[in-house]
This record gives sequence, structure tokens and C-alpha cells, in this order.
Amino acid sequence: MVPYESDLWVLVPLMLGGFIGSLGFPVLMVFITARHHVRKWTLHAKLTVQVSVILLIAGAVLWGALEWTNPATIGGMSTGNKLIHALFASTMTRSLGFNLVDMDKIHSSTMLLTDALMFAGGGSASTAGGIKVTTLAVMLLAIVAEARGDKDVKVYGRTIPQGTLRVAISVLMMGATLVLVGTGALLAISGASLDRVLFETISAFATVGLSTGLSAQLPPAGVYVLSVLMFAGRVGSITLASALALRQRRQLYHYPEERPIIG
Repeated sequence: MVPYESDLWVLVPLMLGGFIGSLGFPVLMVFITARHHVRKWTLHAKLTVQVSVILLIAGAVLWGALEWTNPATIGGMSTGNKLIHALFASTMTRSLGFNLVDMDKIHSSTMLLTDALMFAGGGSASTAGGIKVTTLAVMLLAIVAEARGDKDVKVYGRTIPQGTLRVAISVLMMGATLVLVGTGALLAISGASLDRVLFETISAFATVGLSTGLSAQLPPAGVYVLSVLMFAGRVGSITLASALALRQRRQLYHYPEERPIIG
């Protein structure tokens, strides 16, 4: 994509396609049926669109600010091209995985920001990977509810069930565990720096496709690790969420409650 880094006729359709595709088919179905009547949107559609827009804007602002003076990436470009690069990078890190700059030349802080965006991913049942934006939204809403002292997690006039919170925690922990194990394995195999290894690991888990060039330098053992991460990241979170949502057992008894000390 580097030859088209200033061609809006190429970049804009890619950004639109990447963003729309990252919303997920359930959200697109809501758009078709309810259209612009936001009140008729499902809670899933509202959360997906809201969090996706927030991540898109925040990612573009932070990416542009961190790379604004980097001569190896966008430091020598005009203001307009810098803004285009920042918006393109924020969109691609959560979905398509195209890049206009050498990812090995970005600052370590920018690489960490990209890691976070890739790990969050896009909407459920979408073309994007990651833990999904609804998982992130539910976890943030639970934190806010706990900070306020609310018993229930509420948003847009709806209460999120406790079962959904457990599924969100499970998906988040599964993703974090896969990234941790994969990073440790690649560190031992490649001997590369942590920032590059973590970048490759999260990119594989979120099936983004961005790379610092480390993937091409890995021995076969490292390639196998990345392959497992890509398969687990694409299929594992969906399978785990579906299995936990469908696995409901009827219990005829309830143990007494006791709260362990947290924090």
C-alpha cells in the first residue's frame, strides 16, 4: 500500500470497508432493519458502534501524536498526509492489517498502542479478530458499576446479565493467556526484543497481519507458534463464548455466599 499512501481514492474505500467489516454481521443486519432509528437498535449494536468509533478516534489521535515527529515514518510529511496516515493506521490495526509505514520503524510507545488496538479487535461475528469490542465494553461497564457501588451493570436502559459478565471475563482471560504463553515461547525461540515479539504475538492472535519483519526471521518452531496463535485467536474466542453461553445447568441447591478479599 506504500505507493498509494497519498491516494484517497484507494485509502478511503479501504478504511470504510475495514471499519464496516469490523462491526460484524449482527450489527449490519440491525442497520438494514432499523436503519437510522437508533432507538430501535439492539444493545449489541449500540455498544459495538460506540466503542468502535471511540477506538477509531482515540487510536488515530494517539498514533498521530506519537509518530508526528518520527522521521522514519511520518515526520517529514505534510500535515494532511500525517492525519491520513494516523486515521489509516487506527483503522487497519483493528481489522484489515494494511500498513503505509515500516512497522519496525515506529516508536516503542506507538507499538504498544498498536498492540492494545489489535488486542481489542472489532465486533463479534465480524471480519476482525481480537477479544472483540463488546467484551471490552462489558468489562469497562462492570468496572464503572463497581466504582459507583451499583449492584447491576446497566447501560442504555438495559441490565447486562451476570452470565454475560462471566463470558466476557473468560474471553479476556483466554486471550491474555494465549498472548502471554505465545510471547514467552517466541522470546525463547527467537531471542528478539520484547516489543517486537509482543507485537508479532498479538498480531497473530488478533489475525491482523501487521508485522515488524520478525515473522520472516523465525525458525520453523516460531512459525508453528504463530500458526497456533492465529487459529486459536480466530476460532478460540468464538468457540469459548458460544460454549459458555450454551452450557447452562439446572442446580437444585445453592451454597452460602462468602466474599474473598479482592485487591
